[in-house]
Amino acid sequence: MHDKTGEMLGTLIEEFLTARATRKPSPHTLAAYRRDLVAVARLVAEDRALPLDAVPVTALSPRVMRSAFASFATPRAAASVHRAWSTWNSFFTFLVAEGVVPGNPMPAVGRPRTPLPRPKPLRGEDTPEQLLAAVAREDGRQRDPWPERDVAVLALALCAGLRLSELLALRVSSLGGREGERRVEVAGKGGRPRVVPIEAGLDRAVRDYLDSRARRFGSRSVRPDSALLVDRRGEPLRRGGLQYLVESCYRRAGIGDRVPRGARLHALRHTFATRLAEDGAGAAEIMRLLGHASLASSQTYIEVTAGQQRAAVASNRTNRALAGLVVERSG
Repeated sequence: MHDKTGEMLGTLIEEFLTARATRKPSPHTLAAYRRDLVAVARLVAEDRALPLDAVPVTALSPRVMRSAFASFATPRAAASVHRAWSTWNSFFTFLVAEGVVPGNPMPAVGRPRTPLPRPKPLRGEDTPEQLLAAVAREDGRQRDPWPERDVAVLALALCAGLRLSELLALRVSSLGGREGERRVEVAGKGGRPRVVPIEAGLDRAVRDYLDSRARRFGSRSVRPDSALLVDRRGEPLRRGGLQYLVESCYRRAGIGDRVPRGARLHALRHTFATRLAEDGAGAAEIMRLLGHASLASSQTYIEVTAGQQRAAVASNRTNRALAGLVVERSG
């Protein structure tokens, strides 16, 4: 076995990223790994007055990593530091498995506690239904309207809770099952596959879309191994195209003010999860359906729903009147 203990940090970072790429993470995720690894590695290199490619892996002691992360954390938010810590922890886990280093120093490096992000569903009780109804109507202002495709995209996020990367990874063959037992097979985050049941409404929306696609591009365009979601030229949708499509749907429906900032497409997934919680689903069910890595992420939807219910009860006029009521006793 080749001894890698004398290899340089820059080379090992590239090896790690190559190994990660086999898991098919999104380009955005892979780019974030690279940024976090290089940013901290440069701090180590600067401290030792060496170029990055000349830093030996043997230099990465717990003391050196603590110092580098202290410098890294100074101008950054806790969430960014936490993410970088996780990336470096994965990097050292890889190095230990490869026999490059004897142990992982990251447990000795402090990391900030970060609260789980709060869900950001679409605002308004009937907003999802208004969005779907508006998009289902052919808009004469569009150069090449394709309402069946647009409804299918929104429905897969709203009724199956799929992430952007999961939508892009879908194939025509991802949908299967007998009538009444239809399902979609999802290539989930972190290489975790899952199966999500789909009901009649979503199934019909996807079938209508595939029928319209066959009319546009011919039956060969819907081969089982084809990408499920395509653009108006019949090419597989890409990240930017999918984001633009969802944004245009919001504009056509006139609901842009009801979409939380920083959660444009993800607001549809959050709406799916929030409604599951409102209808009584438990954290374990939500975890399985959304493909969460931990139960804590799923629990946030239940906590938000409970908070909303308490706020609704508190706003009841009778409750407010009762709060100011003084019981008077005679004698």
